[in-house]
Amino acid sequence: MIWKPHTTVAAVIEKDGKFLIVEEESDSKVVYNQPAGHLDEDESLIQAVIRETLEETAWHFKPENIIGVYQYKSPGNGTTYIRFCFSGQCNQHEPDRKLDDGIVCAIWMSYEELVREKDKLRSPMVLHCIDDYLAGKQYPLELIWDIQ
Repeated sequence: MIWKPHTTVAAVIEKDGKFLIVEEESDSKVVYNQPAGHLDEDESLIQAVIRETLEETAWHFKPENIIGVYQYKSPGNGTTYIRFCFSGQCNQHEPDRKLDDGIVCAIWMSYEELVREKDKLRSPMVLHCIDDYLAGKQYPLELIWDIQ
């Protein structure tokens, strides 16, 4: 059997000093995360992050940069995740749109609020991605090649 990590995408979106965060149910707990999710078959990483952000927050996301690629092995379930994290803007909101199952709500939180709620973050990747974003780490979207 070949070992395969889970490929995921995430979006860091800042507006007026706050970050778009998803409050979601995971393993019978309510946790905070970026809009994030798994790459689906036959979609690009960019399509995936646009889709996941809309499904989890009802905001239309326009990716502008890649913040980084992160590898994380969850101590809870032993699963290894490879996360492609993007930054960009959200300008159009559909407040009446039904959110994905398991999503409690989408909220805007300051960095300080996230640090205070560190124990409720879904994984250490949440703050790590925001820290890298705040440090100015950004790479062009052209770094990713979707070869058909």
